[in-house]
Amino acid sequence: MAAIGIGILGSGAGSNCRAILERIRDGTLCAEARVVISDVFDAGILHVAQEFGVPNAYLPPGKYRTRFEQEAEFLLVQMLHEAAVELVVLAGFMRVLKQPMLAAFPHRILNIHPSLLPKFPGLEAWKQALTAGETVTGCTVHYVDAAVDHGEIIAQRQVPVIPNDTSETLHARIQVAERELYPDAIRQFCE
Repeated sequence: MAAIGIGILGSGAGSNCRAILERIRDGTLCAEARVVISDVFDAGILHVAQEFGVPNAYLPPGKYRTRFEQEAEFLLVQMLHEAAVELVVLAGFMRVLKQPMLAAFPHRILNIHPSLLPKFPGLEAWKQALTAGETVTGCTVHYVDAAVDHGEIIAQRQVPVIPNDTSETLHARIQVAERELYPDAIRQFCE
């Protein structure tokens, strides 16, 4: 089976990126990371890519806080196509993708979100779960569509909310579940 070419987009430290790249390296994920791109100049995810020898780039997002300017998003599409990316993987990517990306990669953009969608879309979902008094939360891998944290669900993993959990302790346990679930969901897609 030929390895599918993936492009990873992220804005943060890169812990999910690292989990994916480790699974590729150990042979349990039949994919090839072709490029890692960040909208944050010195993001940790770019250093993770360098550590694993994956081509990486910073793409200036423009003036908007939650999305790319249209020219930047067209450039993102071009960068991914030039790297022969077949599947786009969002790993802590804090921008909403619009039509240029959605049209270029239909049903080929995955995201991981720290809640059991459709509950608690948006930012800091683990805090939303605590505030709502949930006893179980978790993480969801889903296809990206035009709405935020909305697309078709691929896989979910539950994480119990423990008495006396803080937002930090709950978020840390959700992140552990994410690093297990995301590579598995990508493997299912590739197969």
